[in-house]
Amino acid sequence: MIGEVHSFWGWIAIGISGAVGLWGLILGLAGREPGRPFYAGLGVAVTAMLLQVAMGVYSFAVEGIQPGTQHVFYGVVITFTFAFAYIYRIQFRRRPALYLGLLMLFVMGLGIRGVMTFGNSF
Repeated sequence: MIGEVHSFWGWIAIGISGAVGLWGLILGLAGREPGRPFYAGLGVAVTAMLLQVAMGVYSFAVEGIQPGTQHVFYGVVITFTFAFAYIYRIQFRRRPALYLGLLMLFVMGLGIRGVMTFGNSF
């Protein structure tokens, strides 16, 4: 059951991440500061992607779905990307919209690679 939701939700999380990433990129290149709506969208995007990773872990551990090592690798990289973004959050204050937009576009790319590599192993 969760595995099916995980398959469907992946594209939603990727789309949300891409939309917020583009939004941040446009704000950053225009030299505008992100406002409360941008940060709310960022929270939704990060939550959607971390929920996607959590559903993947559940599907693997409980439902016994074998996603392949490459698919798991991209889920781990998404998690570490958010962890490193949190560690370097002070540096993001210089140009927050641009850096956060690029972060979310990178996470979107990782999500796309994760979907593309389902079932593949190294």
